Amino acid sequence: MKPPATLQAESTLTDRYQTTVPDPIRRVLKLRRRDRIRYLVRADGSVVVERVADSPQSSDPVVGAFLSFLARDLERHPEQVRALEGSLRARIEALVANVDVDLDEPLSPDDE
Repeated sequence: MKPPATLQAESTLTDRYQTTVPDPIRRVLKLRRRDRIRYLVRADGSVVVERVADSPQSSDPVVGAFLSFLARDLERHPEQVRALEGSLRARIEALVANVDVDLDEPLSPDDE
C-alpha cells in the first residue's frame, strides 16, 4: 500500500513534452533555476521527482574534459600565458556591446 501523498500539484505538457514544475513542488524540493531533477518510475507506475545534488558527475562531460585539458596545458606550458592585447579586448567588447542576455529570463512560447 502506498503512503498517502502529503502534497499534490499538476502541470501541463507543451507540444514539445516540456512542463513547468509547479511552485509548491519547487519550494518543497528547494529548486532554483538550472537545478536538475530526477524522475524515478516505480513498478506500480508511480513517479518520484527528486532534486539532483550538485556533483561532478552531473556536469557536462565535454566541458569537464575541455577544462581538464586547459588545466593540464597551463601546468605544462605556463610560459604560453600572456595578457590579452588591448586591440583584441577592444574588438571583443565591440562585438558584444549591444548584446543583452538574461539567463534567468523565461523562454518565449516559440522556444518551448
